[in-house]
Amino acid sequence: MFDELKKKSFAELEEEVLDYWQAEEIFQQSIKQRKDSPRFSFYDGPPFATGLPHYGHLLAGTIKDVVPRYKTMKGFYVSRRFGWDCHGLPVENEIEKSFDLSGAKAIEEFGIAKFNEACRDIVLRYSKEWESIVNRMGRWVDFSRTYRTMDPTFMESVWWVFKQLFNKGLVYEGYKVMPFSAKLGTPLSNFEATQNYREVDDPALTVQFPLIDEENTFLLVWTTTPWTLVSNLAATVGDHIDYVRVRQKSSGKIFILAEVRLQAFAKTLGDHEVLSICKGEKLLGLRYKPPFDYFADRAEHNAFQVLGGEFVNTDDGTGVVHCAPAFGEDDFYTCQEANIEPVCPVDSNGKFTDEIPEYAGKWVKDADKEIIRELKKRDLVFHQGTIRHRYPFCWRSDTPLIYKAVGSWFVSVEKVKHKLLKANEEIQWTPSHLKHGRFGKWLEGARDWAISRNRYWGTPIPLWRSDDGELHAIGSIAELEELSGQKIDDLHRHFIDDITFEKNGKTFRRISEVFDCWFESGSMPYAQNHYPFERKETFEQIFPADFIAEGLDQTRGWFYTLTVLAASLFDKPAFKNVIVNGIILAEDGAKMSKRLKNYPDPLEVVGKYGADAVRLYMLNSPAVRADDLAFKETGVALTSRQVLIPWWNAFSFFLTYARICEWDPSKHSEKAEAMIDRWILSKVQALVLAVEEGMDGYELSKAVDPFVGFIDQLTNWYIRRCRRRFWSEKDSADRRQAFTTLYHVLLELSKVAAPFVPFISDSIFRHLRSDDMPESVHLCSFPEYSKEHRDEELEAAMAAVQTAVSLGHSLRKDHKIRVRQPLRRVHLACADSERLRFLQSQQHLIADELNVKEVQVHATDEEFVSIGAKPNFRALGKKVGKLMKVVQAEIAKMPKKQLMELLDGKYVQIEVEGQSIELGPEEIEVTRTIKDGLLAGHDEGVTLVLETELDEELLVEGMSRELVHKINQLRREAGLDVSDRIKLSISTKSSRVLAAMQKFGDFVCGEVLADELFLGDCEGVEAELNGEEAVIAVEKIQSAIGTSSDA
Repeated sequence: MFDELKKKSFAELEEEVLDYWQAEEIFQQSIKQRKDSPRFSFYDGPPFATGLPHYGHLLAGTIKDVVPRYKTMKGFYVSRRFGWDCHGLPVENEIEKSFDLSGAKAIEEFGIAKFNEACRDIVLRYSKEWESIVNRMGRWVDFSRTYRTMDPTFMESVWWVFKQLFNKGLVYEGYKVMPFSAKLGTPLSNFEATQNYREVDDPALTVQFPLIDEENTFLLVWTTTPWTLVSNLAATVGDHIDYVRVRQKSSGKIFILAEVRLQAFAKTLGDHEVLSICKGEKLLGLRYKPPFDYFADRAEHNAFQVLGGEFVNTDDGTGVVHCAPAFGEDDFYTCQEANIEPVCPVDSNGKFTDEIPEYAGKWVKDADKEIIRELKKRDLVFHQGTIRHRYPFCWRSDTPLIYKAVGSWFVSVEKVKHKLLKANEEIQWTPSHLKHGRFGKWLEGARDWAISRNRYWGTPIPLWRSDDGELHAIGSIAELEELSGQKIDDLHRHFIDDITFEKNGKTFRRISEVFDCWFESGSMPYAQNHYPFERKETFEQIFPADFIAEGLDQTRGWFYTLTVLAASLFDKPAFKNVIVNGIILAEDGAKMSKRLKNYPDPLEVVGKYGADAVRLYMLNSPAVRADDLAFKETGVALTSRQVLIPWWNAFSFFLTYARICEWDPSKHSEKAEAMIDRWILSKVQALVLAVEEGMDGYELSKAVDPFVGFIDQLTNWYIRRCRRRFWSEKDSADRRQAFTTLYHVLLELSKVAAPFVPFISDSIFRHLRSDDMPESVHLCSFPEYSKEHRDEELEAAMAAVQTAVSLGHSLRKDHKIRVRQPLRRVHLACADSERLRFLQSQQHLIADELNVKEVQVHATDEEFVSIGAKPNFRALGKKVGKLMKVVQAEIAKMPKKQLMELLDGKYVQIEVEGQSIELGPEEIEVTRTIKDGLLAGHDEGVTLVLETELDEELLVEGMSRELVHKINQLRREAGLDVSDRIKLSISTKSSRVLAAMQKFGDFVCGEVLADELFLGDCEGVEAELNGEEAVIAVEKIQSAIGTSSDA
């Protein structure tokens, strides 16, 4: 019935399973068999294929695999379509490096057509490696019909999405200060700007702005970007901040700065006197002379005055902020409200234009030193220092970003913000705090979305404009073909930029921008199916998606763009349920870096421990609750050692003895009668229910924890307690029941665990399956919870026994008393009558586990433990105030009944000076003190006391168990099979060893499968046994356990 197991590593085992899945098309079968079932829709966010997957991809991919596998087993049809993000900066940057291009001018001289075709050639460079790694991780994805954002069908749907927004009046052209990559010559989204912060040192410059109408009076203005001073158009103060006019005695100059910042500049000021104090609002409208006169004519247009700004604070600087509206978002909006038009003398490569002749052609940050020197010449520098702060760098070029006003096309998110908030209410977030926390707050503060990029390799924005400014949005290929009279096969820039058309006597030409690639990924629900041009019915069946999953960073990326577009177009969310994972960091908590090589190669870890171990390590971590995970290879090893290996050993144990005993489930099955069998079967039902509840609630940690915990219960309790039943040489009803129970448990466990650890689950299932079962566990249905097979009272009672045993083992370990050494007596006390009754009924089990001669059970632990109480002063002080001393005295003499109620989480009343005061468990700490001379512990309502005095009788019996341990160790070292019979020879001068063999010889021989025993001189291995010496020899004489019937 059962094939023999061949020794393999988990990695080797998984490779065999992968070959089997491929040969038998198990994934395809799992989809096909559910084709008429209800749909469960899942959107897969498209990754770039210009680099290889990292641990973040593996974590998100594992989550994306677990849920669809589970839903498939629950009877749903789950299509799993993969996609590629083909456009955008990552691809362009590769080509720029390959051809040594830098900036827009170089690309256009190189040729847009040539550049874009080079991008197309490399965009799927690593797609085969991705497919290989995704498959190796056990993730099932349909790579045969991947969508690609560069395909004309995808791009056409993106055009359709845009035209819907345009027709709704949600698209406009405007200016916005945005993070700008001078190296790439394009703005980045705020989301992209947060990807690469670094600690840098920048100038901290305090400059004097002379007031026009107050002689010898200066605003002290602070900045960390001296290069922006050439574009200064205003100074900003906080309306409600207190400002001082202070005279510097050495120079006679009067300076204006925030009062709370005066101390910070006291050293530079030297001797000074405060002349007056006023609120910032009193400074509004003051006019000053700018530090540079490049744009002096702007004074006629409201520039060079003091404005009020809510963003001004006094954490750093002077409380007076310099405003260059083209280079700061707050500056931009503040000046916009004052009707001050921005000036932007910086080109698309971050260099000064000819408007600033002294610094024309210079990278702006390189001009800082020269600008500071010029200001010093004119005696305008009050103080020069350095500040260390976090500054954003371009995530692709690794160069510093600047903030710059750029012309852009926007989606009016603020107009539809109410729809976004409404859509968010319909989404279930895991973890739930993200709904109204990180994501909800981002929606509440959302500003209009800049969707255009001045780039080349991307989906062109389908706007054509006439010379007089009239706009026409194109929503399909057919529409453009009809208007232009040209056949359109490709929608990239080099195919359509030169297409014009006539309408109402005007010539329309396309604008040059392409879409931000986040607009494309946000359009994915529609574009992957070429909606609305094809598959309308399919789209309507899978929108909104039942489930998506990505990392925490996507709350401001993909999750956001999906929600903006779905709410704007359909007034609903794009997805119903989302699992957000945390970020995978290096072992030391730093960001993973290819350059630093501060993390182990994923494929090497998989090759060492197997993909199941990596999957389970990540799934059983804080990362599935959106918390960060510092990835440790030792953590993967520990997962394998503590979970997968014990599970495999349990399966191997079953298989070994089922083969030896020729047990066949189709012939020898028996209904479970033993209490421990009924218990483990009940625990299986508890497991099914817990995993089902966790998965249905999209809380993976609540699904994984029970599965991991169950394996511990199976191996360290059930099998350990039942080993002798399987070892029994004679066929019996009890042995058949044990085999039947363990067989059922292993089968059900393989199904429950299949979504999480698909390789080991399928390997175990296929070894155990009968001919009438599906050929793979992944073609099975998920087990159904059966309340009638659940015995919660039995589970609770067994938990009490396990608590007692755990206490006993802990006490032995703490006091270095080996479990092999029998003790005379253990006392158990429990106030719960039902648990007490079960403890009494299981005295034999507890005695066996703890290796004691006698178990005495007590209804109270008063004989062993004294109980008292003391106040939690911090919690109680607020309630009782001056009565604390009196209350403390009352607590000290509190009766035991009240103390027990507090231990049970209940509240109690005390009378103090005529007042009745209610006290709770959080206000009183109940203490339990073990009486002197006792070895005792307490946990979960059970108190255990060990009697540890040893007499010669106990020491001799302990010696017999030490002999069993040593002889079995010698069996393993000799490479004997578990069923091999032996001849045992022992030579010793120790009276205790001899006494042990004389009194417990049959026990020793039975435990080590010795059919022959010789006590006398022999050649063998010298052994140390609890301080006694002996020579032991084992010799194989027979192999096989009999199967004679004794039922």
